[in-house]
Amino acid sequence: MRCPTSNATFDVAVVGAGAAGQTAAIAAASQGRRVALLEQMDRPGLKVLASGGGRCNLTNLAPLADYIKAFGRQGRFIVPAMGALSPADLRRGLVQWGVPTAVGEGGEVYPASQRAADVQAALWRRIEQLGVAIRLGCPVRQLWIETGKLAGLDLSPRDRIAAAKVVLACGGQSWPKLGGTGGGFPLARQGGLEIRPPLPALVPLITSERWPARLAGVSLPIARVWIEARGQDKAGRHGGVLFTHRGLSGPAVLDISGAVSELLRRGPVPLRVEPVAGMDASQWGVQLDAWRGSAGRRGVAGLLAKLLPRSLCDVVCEQAGVEPRTAIAQLSASRRDALAKVLGGMELAVTATEGFETAFVTRGGVDLRGVNPRTLECRLLPGLHLAGEMLDLDGPTGGYNLQWAFASGWLAGQSAAGEQRI
Repeated sequence: MRCPTSNATFDVAVVGAGAAGQTAAIAAASQGRRVALLEQMDRPGLKVLASGGGRCNLTNLAPLADYIKAFGRQGRFIVPAMGALSPADLRRGLVQWGVPTAVGEGGEVYPASQRAADVQAALWRRIEQLGVAIRLGCPVRQLWIETGKLAGLDLSPRDRIAAAKVVLACGGQSWPKLGGTGGGFPLARQGGLEIRPPLPALVPLITSERWPARLAGVSLPIARVWIEARGQDKAGRHGGVLFTHRGLSGPAVLDISGAVSELLRRGPVPLRVEPVAGMDASQWGVQLDAWRGSAGRRGVAGLLAKLLPRSLCDVVCEQAGVEPRTAIAQLSASRRDALAKVLGGMELAVTATEGFETAFVTRGGVDLRGVNPRTLECRLLPGLHLAGEMLDLDGPTGGYNLQWAFASGWLAGQSAAGEQRI
């Protein structure tokens, strides 16, 4: 069903056809409401289709306490939405819509087909079954507000939609080619909401050092990465690290990139990479001594290659001032200590991120103080609801952000439809 071009009236208008917007439309229409769904791009769900490398990491089966921790100091804001649509609820709903799911070792949930396209197709089928009025390629110019009350949406000077309830699910500023243009923030400001400066998160990092480029494409399966700065968690993140032509990527790096983005406003950010998570300098010293006793004639780089990619071994030796072919038994005490120190935490200086063009999510956005977490309604403009990445919440990799998008969309849609189950 296509949306009429002007003078159309709906109970609920949803702006943005990503994960949050489509879910909001389904939730509202499921309550029998007349719903319009508007999207500025010519296709819906572009970010859903691209998520998880095209596999769509839908959610994570971690307990609620882990979700709260994952979303940081404002994590408790997500609790009502998670109550409205939990990871288990999402999985059951998808099965009903023809998308069985599979669970990975870390609790990550994917469609069993490993195809994001199946998820998007299921969402769109449900939207069409419910009779939602759809309008693609339709940017929203501004909220339609009359005598201080929300009346609908202005699409152009001669084109508007009447709706007493509006859900903004416009996304942040990440992946602009997929619709993340930040265009929802001016609409939120119309509702009296404050916007915290958007920053790229879950984004690759650029370093001042050139040696990562020599390792481009090389990955460390279980490393530890942390920010070497006051007030930062020295435990850092454990997980995969990928060297790139410009610096670093991989899940562990992406997970700390939002914090790096914030710190970059004050200058370069010192980063440390422990190539084998859990092996600090002292433990590497013990390992080097053990090799000295058991394989004294073997070269240092060859021995390190038992635990590290060979190309990284040469870089480590270079940084420690050790000739890679030096027999381990001939390694001086000072070089042994230097080598252990490098292996216990390779030092890098991050000078920038790759920016919104390659960021998976946005840090910052609508200040949560202006939004009621139980309904996701704007406190200053009744009838205006918000969902997904527009809000100042971002989580780590592993399905957390998509779960928030689905859950917040469901809660916003239900609330706008006038039914609350919290």
